[in-house]
Amino acid sequence: MPDLSSKTAIVTGCASGIGAATLRRLKADGAKILGTDINAIEGARLCEEVGAEFAEQDVADTGLWPQITALAVDKFGRLDILVNNAGAVSQHSIEDVTDDVWARTYAINITGTMAGCRAAIAAMKANPGGPAGAIINIASTSAMAALPSDVAYCSSKGAVRVLSKSVAIHCAKQGYNIRCNTVIPGATETGILNTAEQHMPGLKAAVAATSPLNRLGDPAETAAAIAFLASDECPFMTGAEMLVDGGALSIHPGF
Repeated sequence: MPDLSSKTAIVTGCASGIGAATLRRLKADGAKILGTDINAIEGARLCEEVGAEFAEQDVADTGLWPQITALAVDKFGRLDILVNNAGAVSQHSIEDVTDDVWARTYAINITGTMAGCRAAIAAMKANPGGPAGAIINIASTSAMAALPSDVAYCSSKGAVRVLSKSVAIHCAKQGYNIRCNTVIPGATETGILNTAEQHMPGLKAAVAATSPLNRLGDPAETAAAIAFLASDECPFMTGAEMLVDGGALSIHPGF
């Protein structure tokens, strides 16, 4: 297990799913954590349970981001890790997506991620000892193999992939010791998938069958990948994409 005992972290979307699993994993690895979520009741409950700090946050509110990073620095003295996990699905195809649905999905999935990266870099540049940190952005296999039923989610998650590479290259060119990588989960047992199942009964079984492992992922399995990228064990990894998809994108569709 990575040793994160000297690290401090912000984890967005911490109230459930991959965010909750990441909160638990980073805490188990020794990190000091500020968890955030728009669901204040459940987010605060989980953070109290694991011994993390909590702040209510709508990641789409870009003006709030500097306050969130400042809170982490005030609590812990520095910021080492940002996990941009908060996300939203829309369940609308190109023919029925509305401007409001499109805008809100993009505001959470890509604008919120961008604003988090921007605020985190500013905080990490001010770390004692000089710029240092790790940013992990959560995308989706839907960013690489699109769904016809959710044009906003797929395209916004595709944007997260390239955003992460741009951030990584910028930080490297500036000489900052700040890495930015993307984790790409496949079909995982989360609230987002359960919401999608309500609109499309049988979806979970269908997507589980796309994996050679013939099952859904556990959020803790994605959290393990996040913990690795957050640690000092991969200092030469930046701009990379880590698939946690049970082999789903590796198999030929004819087999």
